[in-house]
Amino acid sequence: MSKKNPEEKRKQNAKKVYFASARVLKWKQEESLPGKLDRLLERMGLPERFEKDEWVAVKTHFGSVGAHRIIRPVFLAGVVSGLKRAGAKPFVTDTVRINGLDYLDIATRNGINQLSVGAPVVLADGLYGRDNVLVRAGDILGEIAVASLIHDAPGMVVCSHIKGHINSGYAGAIKNLAMGGVSALHRGCGWRCGRGAMHSIGEGRLFWDEDKCQLCYQCEDICPLECISFGKEGEKEKKFQYADERCWRCGRCTRVCPGHAITHEEADPEQFMQALAEAAQAVMGTFKPGKVIFINFLMGIQPECDCMPGADVPVAQDKGILVSDDLVAVEKASIDMLQGCSPLPDSAASDAGLKQGDDILLELHKKDYRVQIAYARKLGLGSTDYELIQI
Repeated sequence: MSKKNPEEKRKQNAKKVYFASARVLKWKQEESLPGKLDRLLERMGLPERFEKDEWVAVKTHFGSVGAHRIIRPVFLAGVVSGLKRAGAKPFVTDTVRINGLDYLDIATRNGINQLSVGAPVVLADGLYGRDNVLVRAGDILGEIAVASLIHDAPGMVVCSHIKGHINSGYAGAIKNLAMGGVSALHRGCGWRCGRGAMHSIGEGRLFWDEDKCQLCYQCEDICPLECISFGKEGEKEKKFQYADERCWRCGRCTRVCPGHAITHEEADPEQFMQALAEAAQAVMGTFKPGKVIFINFLMGIQPECDCMPGADVPVAQDKGILVSDDLVAVEKASIDMLQGCSPLPDSAASDAGLKQGDDILLELHKKDYRVQIAYARKLGLGSTDYELIQI
């Protein structure tokens, strides 16, 4: 018998990533993107992965007021239906990003509710965002607070909206696991072992430059916990103040400040992305092998995170849906697919003068987002060798 060469071995060991194009060339329901999603889920063998009546978390992002480019309810309903056909009991979930009751209200406004998706819609870390379990997360983070429902669920389907991100450049399944599977606060160690630990170094303090401040109060308006104020009513001098212990270190205030008067003591981009991979590893470590699948939606590819109170126009054309049981492979396939995108006109990409062949998200954010994927591979979360199978 002839020995296989290295390339043949690589292909044999490559992880399978299934792809459905956003293009619809036949006017049949099964050729629509929701119809293709059904076939993608069939390829993943859900009945063999999940036991009858087994609870399965469908992890998504509920969005924000004004952030409307999240994964559409029709696709979440498709995932729920696929899990039900397999005999599982799914629930749709996210972690608290703002006050819990308000966040559930936002989910409803964005069309995510039990009637639209066909399963209960719940907060994985409770209404106060403090229902979590400390899990070992690596050398950078130490321990991290994984949301209780995600920690305890036997299985999970991670539905990620692919987009840009001001800190990580690219936001996909790794960030969805890391930021979305972890609580903002822990009852004992607060934000320091929550998602704020990924954003910050040291104390993660906020600094205000009075000379640059335009007193527009956008920072005060955007703060999800109402931590920011500018003095009491009637005071002549308005001074920036924030509640240090309540602050989640989300950084929204720094992003909206037109004068760059607020700065945040953040982790450097490379350390931040490595921390994302560590937190993703902590979340994945609560599941048995084969009990998590990843669905990346390359649609509505906007430049900013879905946490912000608005959504810019997409910077690249819709590509479709990628599905795999390998975290690193599905992320690598997603960024490879983005490389072939043409910048869309009248978008942040065209404003930046980008053209065919440019790395759109890298050029927009100047962050080498491949760091998170390379580090996830180093941590054993998957393989960058994949076989793309189009259905």
